[in-house]
Amino acid sequence: MGSVASAAAPPPPPPAQPHMAAPPYGAGLTGVLSPKPDGEGKKTEENVDYLNLSCPVPFEEIQREALMSLKPELFEGLRLDFTKGLNQKFPLSHSVFMGFLEVLSQSTETIKVPTAHYEFGANFIDPRLILVGRVMTDGRLNARVKCDLTDDLTLKVNAQLTHEPHYSQGMFNFDYKGTDYRAQFQIGNNAFYGANYIQSVTPNLSMGTEIFWLGHQRKSGIGFASRYNSDKMVGTLQVASTGIVALSYVQKVSEKVSLASDFMYNHMSRNVTSSFGYDYMHA
Repeated sequence: MGSVASAAAPPPPPPAQPHMAAPPYGAGLTGVLSPKPDGEGKKTEENVDYLNLSCPVPFEEIQREALMSLKPELFEGLRLDFTKGLNQKFPLSHSVFMGFLEVLSQSTETIKVPTAHYEFGANFIDPRLILVGRVMTDGRLNARVKCDLTDDLTLKVNAQLTHEPHYSQGMFNFDYKGTDYRAQFQIGNNAFYGANYIQSVTPNLSMGTEIFWLGHQRKSGIGFASRYNSDKMVGTLQVASTGIVALSYVQKVSEKVSLASDFMYNHMSRNVTSSFGYDYMHA
Protein backbone atom coordinates (compact mmCIF):
# COMPACT_ATOMS: atom_id res chain seq x y z
CA MET A 1 0.00 0.00 0.00
CA GLY A 2 2.79 2.39 0.96
CA SER A 3 4.72 1.86 -2.27
CA VAL A 4 1.62 2.36 -4.31
CA ALA A 5 0.84 5.66 -2.53
CA SER A 6 4.41 6.91 -3.01
CA ALA A 7 4.35 6.09 -6.66
CA ALA A 8 1.05 7.80 -7.30
CA ALA A 9 1.20 11.01 -9.24
CA PRO A 10 0.67 14.22 -7.26
CA PRO A 11 -2.72 15.92 -7.67
CA PRO A 12 -2.88 18.70 -10.23
CA PRO A 13 -2.47 22.24 -8.87
CA PRO A 14 -5.58 24.44 -8.56
CA PRO A 15 -6.33 26.68 -11.49
CA ALA A 16 -4.51 29.96 -11.39
CA GLN A 17 -6.40 33.19 -10.54
CA PRO A 18 -4.46 35.94 -12.24
CA HIS A 19 -6.71 38.77 -10.99
CA MET A 20 -6.53 37.89 -7.23
CA ALA A 21 -3.18 37.98 -5.50
CA ALA A 22 -2.71 36.25 -2.16
CA PRO A 23 -2.45 38.59 0.81
CA PRO A 24 1.08 39.01 2.23
CA TYR A 25 0.08 37.60 5.64
CA GLY A 26 -1.34 34.34 4.24
CA ALA A 27 -4.77 33.27 3.13
CA GLY A 28 -6.44 32.76 6.52
CA LEU A 29 -10.14 33.69 6.67
CA THR A 30 -9.67 36.29 3.97
CA GLY A 31 -8.97 33.55 1.54
CA VAL A 32 -12.07 31.66 2.57
CA LEU A 33 -14.62 34.44 2.94
CA SER A 34 -15.78 36.32 -0.08
CA PRO A 35 -14.44 39.87 -0.31
CA LYS A 36 -16.75 42.59 1.11
CA PRO A 37 -17.92 45.49 -0.98
CA ASP A 38 -16.07 48.76 -0.65
CA GLY A 39 -16.91 50.54 2.60
CA GLU A 40 -18.67 47.58 4.28
CA GLY A 41 -17.39 46.69 7.73
CA LYS A 42 -15.74 50.09 8.17
CA LYS A 43 -16.91 52.53 10.81
CA THR A 44 -18.14 55.61 9.03
CA GLU A 45 -18.68 58.92 10.75
CA GLU A 46 -21.77 60.91 9.98
CA ASN A 47 -20.98 64.22 8.41
CA VAL A 48 -22.40 66.94 10.67
CA ASP A 49 -22.91 70.44 9.37
CA TYR A 50 -22.29 72.49 12.52
CA LEU A 51 -23.28 75.66 10.68
CA ASN A 52 -26.77 74.31 9.97
CA LEU A 53 -28.01 72.84 13.28
CA SER A 54 -31.65 72.73 14.35
CA CYS A 55 -33.18 75.30 16.71
CA PRO A 56 -33.14 74.20 20.39
CA VAL A 57 -36.10 74.23 22.75
CA PRO A 58 -36.67 77.45 24.74
CA PHE A 59 -34.46 77.90 27.79
CA GLU A 60 -37.38 77.72 30.23
CA GLU A 61 -38.62 74.47 28.63
CA ILE A 62 -35.47 72.34 28.73
CA GLN A 63 -37.11 70.08 31.36
CA ARG A 64 -40.53 69.91 29.70
CA GLU A 65 -40.49 66.12 29.18
CA ALA A 66 -39.67 65.51 32.84
CA LEU A 67 -42.23 68.05 34.06
CA MET A 68 -44.97 66.35 32.04
CA SER A 69 -44.33 63.09 33.91
CA LEU A 70 -43.35 64.36 37.37
CA LYS A 71 -45.41 67.55 37.75
CA PRO A 72 -48.85 66.80 36.29
CA GLU A 73 -51.74 69.18 36.92
CA LEU A 74 -53.51 67.53 39.85
CA PHE A 75 -56.24 68.85 42.10
CA GLU A 76 -58.30 67.62 45.02
CA GLY A 77 -62.00 68.31 44.86
CA LEU A 78 -64.47 69.06 42.07
CA ARG A 79 -63.81 70.96 38.85
CA LEU A 80 -66.15 71.73 35.98
CA ASP A 81 -65.06 73.42 32.73
CA PHE A 82 -67.32 74.53 29.88
CA THR A 83 -66.27 76.31 26.69
CA LYS A 84 -68.56 77.87 24.11
CA GLY A 85 -67.29 79.29 20.84
CA LEU A 86 -69.13 82.35 19.58
CA ASN A 87 -67.16 82.10 16.32
CA GLN A 88 -63.91 80.58 15.12
CA LYS A 89 -61.76 83.20 16.86
CA PHE A 90 -63.73 84.19 19.97
CA PRO A 91 -64.60 81.43 22.51
CA LEU A 92 -65.93 81.93 26.05
CA SER A 93 -65.22 79.64 29.00
CA HIS A 94 -66.77 78.96 32.40
CA SER A 95 -65.01 77.11 35.22
CA VAL A 96 -66.19 76.07 38.70
CA PHE A 97 -63.76 74.72 41.29
CA MET A 98 -64.44 73.38 44.78
CA GLY A 99 -61.56 71.86 46.70
CA PHE A 100 -58.47 72.73 48.70
CA LEU A 101 -55.68 75.24 48.20
CA GLU A 102 -52.23 74.22 49.43
CA VAL A 103 -50.43 76.92 51.41
CA LEU A 104 -46.73 76.70 52.22
CA SER A 105 -45.76 76.98 55.88
CA GLN A 106 -42.54 77.23 57.82
CA SER A 107 -42.78 73.58 58.81
CA THR A 108 -42.45 70.63 56.45
CA GLU A 109 -46.21 70.04 56.49
CA THR A 110 -48.45 71.58 53.83
CA ILE A 111 -51.56 73.40 55.00
CA LYS A 112 -54.75 72.81 52.98
CA VAL A 113 -57.31 75.59 53.00
CA PRO A 114 -60.84 74.88 51.67
CA THR A 115 -61.75 77.10 48.75
CA ALA A 116 -64.37 77.51 46.02
CA HIS A 117 -64.55 79.95 43.15
CA TYR A 118 -66.06 80.62 39.74
CA GLU A 119 -63.98 81.78 36.79
CA PHE A 120 -65.15 83.45 33.59
CA GLY A 121 -62.85 83.55 30.59
CA ALA A 122 -62.79 85.22 27.19
CA ASN A 123 -60.30 84.28 24.48
CA PHE A 124 -59.30 85.64 21.10
CA ILE A 125 -57.33 83.23 18.91
CA ASP A 126 -55.63 84.28 15.70
CA PRO A 127 -52.58 82.83 13.90
CA ARG A 128 -50.45 85.82 14.97
CA LEU A 129 -52.31 87.05 18.07
CA ILE A 130 -53.70 85.20 21.11
CA LEU A 131 -55.52 86.98 23.95
CA VAL A 132 -56.58 85.08 27.08
CA GLY A 133 -58.47 86.68 29.98
CA ARG A 134 -59.79 85.19 33.22
CA VAL A 135 -61.89 86.89 35.93
CA MET A 136 -62.46 85.16 39.27
CA THR A 137 -65.05 85.75 41.98
CA ASP A 138 -62.38 86.89 44.47
CA GLY A 139 -61.55 89.85 42.21
CA ARG A 140 -58.41 88.51 40.54
CA LEU A 141 -57.84 89.12 36.85
CA ASN A 142 -55.41 87.01 34.84
CA ALA A 143 -54.42 88.05 31.34
CA ARG A 144 -52.05 86.59 28.76
CA VAL A 145 -51.01 87.95 25.39
CA LYS A 146 -48.96 86.26 22.67
CA CYS A 147 -48.22 88.35 19.60
CA ASP A 148 -45.91 87.44 16.71
CA LEU A 149 -44.29 90.76 15.82
CA THR A 150 -42.28 89.10 13.03
CA ASP A 151 -41.65 85.53 11.93
CA ASP A 152 -38.79 85.29 14.45
CA LEU A 153 -39.74 87.79 17.20
CA THR A 154 -42.62 87.13 19.63
CA LEU A 155 -44.01 89.27 22.44
CA LYS A 156 -45.56 87.54 25.48
CA VAL A 157 -47.32 89.35 28.31
CA ASN A 158 -48.49 87.73 31.58
CA ALA A 159 -50.34 89.81 34.15
CA GLN A 160 -52.25 89.17 37.37
CA LEU A 161 -54.20 92.03 38.93
CA THR A 162 -55.67 91.85 42.43
CA HIS A 163 -57.16 94.23 44.96
CA GLU A 164 -54.55 93.21 47.55
CA PRO A 165 -51.65 95.69 47.65
CA HIS A 166 -48.24 94.57 46.34
CA TYR A 167 -49.66 91.30 44.97
CA SER A 168 -50.28 92.38 41.38
CA GLN A 169 -47.71 91.06 38.92
CA GLY A 170 -46.77 91.72 35.32
CA MET A 171 -44.15 90.31 32.96
CA PHE A 172 -43.11 91.17 29.40
CA ASN A 173 -41.11 88.61 27.39
CA PHE A 174 -39.44 89.22 24.05
CA ASP A 175 -38.52 85.89 22.42
CA TYR A 176 -36.26 85.71 19.38
CA LYS A 177 -35.87 82.45 17.46
CA GLY A 178 -32.78 82.05 15.32
CA THR A 179 -31.71 79.23 13.05
CA ASP A 180 -29.82 77.33 15.75
CA TYR A 181 -30.34 79.44 18.88
CA ARG A 182 -32.98 81.22 20.97
CA ALA A 183 -32.77 84.42 23.01
CA GLN A 184 -35.20 85.98 25.48
CA PHE A 185 -35.37 89.31 27.30
CA GLN A 186 -37.72 89.80 30.28
CA ILE A 187 -39.05 92.90 32.05
CA GLY A 188 -41.27 92.64 35.12
CA ASN A 189 -42.63 94.63 38.01
CA ASN A 190 -40.51 95.24 41.12
CA ALA A 191 -37.68 96.24 38.76
CA PHE A 192 -37.10 92.73 37.46
CA TYR A 193 -34.84 92.28 34.43
CA GLY A 194 -33.74 88.97 32.95
CA ALA A 195 -32.24 87.47 29.82
CA ASN A 196 -31.35 83.99 28.62
CA TYR A 197 -29.69 82.44 25.58
CA ILE A 198 -29.50 78.83 24.42
CA GLN A 199 -27.41 77.49 21.51
CA SER A 200 -27.32 74.15 19.69
CA VAL A 201 -23.78 72.82 19.99
CA THR A 202 -24.27 69.45 18.26
CA PRO A 203 -27.35 67.76 16.76
CA ASN A 204 -28.11 66.32 20.23
CA LEU A 205 -26.56 68.82 22.66
CA SER A 206 -27.64 72.38 23.45
CA MET A 207 -26.21 74.71 26.10
CA GLY A 208 -27.39 78.03 27.48
CA THR A 209 -27.07 80.66 30.18
CA GLU A 210 -29.35 83.12 31.97
CA ILE A 211 -28.98 86.25 34.13
CA PHE A 212 -31.47 88.22 36.21
CA TRP A 213 -31.64 91.31 38.41
CA LEU A 214 -34.19 92.13 41.13
CA GLY A 215 -33.95 95.87 41.66
CA HIS A 216 -36.16 96.14 44.75
CA GLN A 217 -34.36 93.31 46.54
CA ARG A 218 -30.92 94.20 45.20
CA LYS A 219 -30.31 90.60 44.15
CA SER A 220 -28.79 89.20 40.99
CA GLY A 221 -27.93 85.77 39.69
CA ILE A 222 -26.54 83.79 36.79
CA GLY A 223 -27.22 80.25 35.70
CA PHE A 224 -26.05 77.67 33.19
CA ALA A 225 -27.95 74.79 31.61
CA SER A 226 -27.35 71.96 29.18
CA ARG A 227 -29.69 69.50 27.47
CA TYR A 228 -28.87 66.27 25.67
CA ASN A 229 -31.62 64.52 23.75
CA SER A 230 -31.83 61.55 21.42
CA ASP A 231 -34.58 59.31 20.11
CA LYS A 232 -34.63 57.32 23.37
CA MET A 233 -33.65 59.72 26.17
CA VAL A 234 -33.49 63.34 27.37
CA GLY A 235 -31.06 64.52 30.06
CA THR A 236 -30.71 68.03 31.49
CA LEU A 237 -28.45 69.83 33.95
CA GLN A 238 -28.96 73.26 35.52
CA VAL A 239 -26.64 75.16 37.87
CA ALA A 240 -27.35 78.63 39.30
CA SER A 241 -25.43 81.04 41.48
CA THR A 242 -28.39 80.99 43.90
CA GLY A 243 -27.18 77.56 45.03
CA ILE A 244 -29.55 75.41 42.95
CA VAL A 245 -28.37 72.28 41.14
CA ALA A 246 -31.06 70.45 39.17
CA LEU A 247 -30.88 67.33 37.02
CA SER A 248 -33.55 65.44 35.10
CA TYR A 249 -33.58 62.29 33.01
CA VAL A 250 -36.30 60.78 30.82
CA GLN A 251 -35.93 57.35 29.20
CA LYS A 252 -38.30 56.14 26.49
CA VAL A 253 -38.92 52.44 27.16
CA SER A 254 -41.38 51.88 24.32
CA GLU A 255 -43.75 53.81 22.11
CA LYS A 256 -46.23 54.06 25.01
CA VAL A 257 -44.09 53.99 28.17
CA SER A 258 -41.40 56.41 29.38
CA LEU A 259 -39.64 56.72 32.74
CA ALA A 260 -38.64 60.04 34.32
CA SER A 261 -36.64 61.18 37.33
CA ASP A 262 -35.28 64.45 38.69
CA PHE A 263 -32.91 65.61 41.41
CA MET A 264 -32.58 69.05 43.02
CA TYR A 265 -30.10 70.31 45.59
CA ASN A 266 -30.36 73.70 47.32
CA HIS A 267 -26.99 74.69 48.72
CA MET A 268 -28.44 77.60 50.73
CA SER A 269 -31.02 75.56 52.64
CA ARG A 270 -29.21 72.21 52.35
CA ASN A 271 -32.40 70.62 51.02
CA VAL A 272 -32.36 67.67 48.61
CA THR A 273 -35.43 66.51 46.70
CA SER A 274 -35.84 63.74 44.16
CA SER A 275 -38.80 62.16 42.40
CA PHE A 276 -39.53 59.34 39.99
CA GLY A 277 -42.46 58.82 37.67
CA TYR A 278 -43.63 57.29 34.44
CA ASP A 279 -45.95 58.03 31.52
CA TYR A 280 -48.21 55.51 29.83
CA MET A 281 -49.84 56.62 26.61
CA HIS A 282 -52.80 54.45 25.66
CA ALA A 283 -53.95 54.92 22.10
